[in-house]
Amino acid sequence: MTFDVDAVRAQFPALKSGSARFDAPGGTQTPQPVIDAIAETMAGPLANRGVTTEGERNAEAVVSGARRALADLLGADPRGIVFGRSSTQLAYDLSRTLAKSWAPGDEVVVSRLDHDSNIRPWIQAADAVGATVRWADFDPATGELTPGHVAEVLSARTRLVAVTAASNLIGTRPDIPAVADVVHRAGALLHVDAVHYASHAAVDLPGLGADFLVCSPYKFLGPHLGVLASRPELLETLRPDKLLPSTDAVPERFELGTLPYELLAGACAAVDFLAGLAPGADGTRRERLLAAFEVIEAHEDALRARIEEGLAALGAVTSHSRAAHRTPTLLLTLAGRSATAASRYLADHGIDAPAGSFYALEASRRLGLGDEGGLRIGLAPYNSAEDVDRLLETLSGFLDSSSATG
Repeated sequence: MTFDVDAVRAQFPALKSGSARFDAPGGTQTPQPVIDAIAETMAGPLANRGVTTEGERNAEAVVSGARRALADLLGADPRGIVFGRSSTQLAYDLSRTLAKSWAPGDEVVVSRLDHDSNIRPWIQAADAVGATVRWADFDPATGELTPGHVAEVLSARTRLVAVTAASNLIGTRPDIPAVADVVHRAGALLHVDAVHYASHAAVDLPGLGADFLVCSPYKFLGPHLGVLASRPELLETLRPDKLLPSTDAVPERFELGTLPYELLAGACAAVDFLAGLAPGADGTRRERLLAAFEVIEAHEDALRARIEEGLAALGAVTSHSRAAHRTPTLLLTLAGRSATAASRYLADHGIDAPAGSFYALEASRRLGLGDEGGLRIGLAPYNSAEDVDRLLETLSGFLDSSSATG
């Protein structure tokens, strides 16, 4: 199947500004159908969910439709889809709930490759009950986090392992099914951060072996909210703190307060938009999504290869994104130059590529980059070869400029 990037780009109003955007790992731009779905939901009658009034029925339809859409995206059961303000909030809520069953001597494993939202909630929950935190390392030379790295820190007292499906800093995609195997053989649960992964690859919750998985629609063309996916029967065993009058049904028992109906409508529209990105694909929405991600991955990987070839010709650039299996995300440092200065220079020339450690503080430190990190180049389905050529030409100009030492 061919990928018509020009047709895709035409549906993103933000791209009319003319900027070449390589900031997708921090949040993608929004296509018009998602914007329309949000606006139309807010324009129609809305009320608390129910079956009596039109507003109640509209709200109920939005919530159930969003659960089905995210279940299709993640290969999950709609009854196991929980919505929250962000993946960070959902991780905090889940960590506090699970920690109710932990005790001194129990162990929790976190990874140095992860975004801090999949580290700090688990550390703080463990500290609150006297449980021990153990760290799974990764190889800074290759960027690889292997099942062996995780197995080294497991024990009979391990209760939970938290690990990313794709590093938001350097793109590494660990072998999550193999990690899940060693975790489950140790008798522990696996919490997977798929926020970055779900932007670039088809997610299959059972196939990954994750007990819990989080993602954020605003990283894959949708609005700002968080999603937790799990097995309904596992969620039934957990007792989160909640208001007395609120329902105890799963998954609603994990959702605090009234849901943002308009954002759920936007998330559903984002899934539908993604499902339409494989021309000629038919079948169920899940089948169309699988076909779409094949096309998206091929498009993004081709652009990544184009960038890497161009960077190699520049000579003064080091890429810390080296894992054999990774997303189209590059973390760069420039010999004798500041990544922040490079980002400013690119921005002045209409190219958005931020610098920093992007909340993956432990990973940045392990790479020897401290808290400053590097220049991150991230791709999305709407990026084009012309964007890449502009990036490379402008980055070359920065390296040649007198301001490059700034």
